[in-house]
Amino acid sequence: MPERVLICAEDIRRALVRIAHEIVEKNKGAHNIVLVGMQTRGVPLARRLANIIESLEKIPVPVGSLDISLYRDDFSFRHPKPVAHHTDIPVTVTNKQVVIVDDVFYTGRSIRAAMDALIDLGRPQRIQLAVLVDRGHRELPIRADYVGKNIPTSRTEQIKVYVKEVDGEDKVTIVSPDRRNNR
Repeated sequence: MPERVLICAEDIRRALVRIAHEIVEKNKGAHNIVLVGMQTRGVPLARRLANIIESLEKIPVPVGSLDISLYRDDFSFRHPKPVAHHTDIPVTVTNKQVVIVDDVFYTGRSIRAAMDALIDLGRPQRIQLAVLVDRGHRELPIRADYVGKNIPTSRTEQIKVYVKEVDGEDKVTIVSPDRRNNR
């Protein structure tokens, strides 16, 4: 399957700067914001957003990591024995503006699971969603508040996000099925 680069490192940086500005604007500052990255690649993206917001607003923004593996509605189909990662949110989410951060927004099921996990931790004043890539194909009535880039895809294509903290480089690629094998 050929893999094609759609977004380079500089475009990812620009998208995160824009999203950070939008978060600050929509929330009238950063005083009540908590960023929660979804495991795995949402966590470093949330940390980057927090650093950008801190440079804009001159106040630190708490960043947490959220594991949704036990909240997924398909975990028994995906993995007979799900591997639970660590959820670590350093402050209470109650009465906070919580921004869930994820790399790719697809069907909406992961985000639903993330909201369920957050509600188990407290009662946020509002939950918002920031994603680097929105590829469409929603199955649930959920939308992102902040989007780095909309990339319409077919269901047979795969979007891969690489972040330097996990993968050693920043880029977003698309993998298309090899059409020669589908004849």
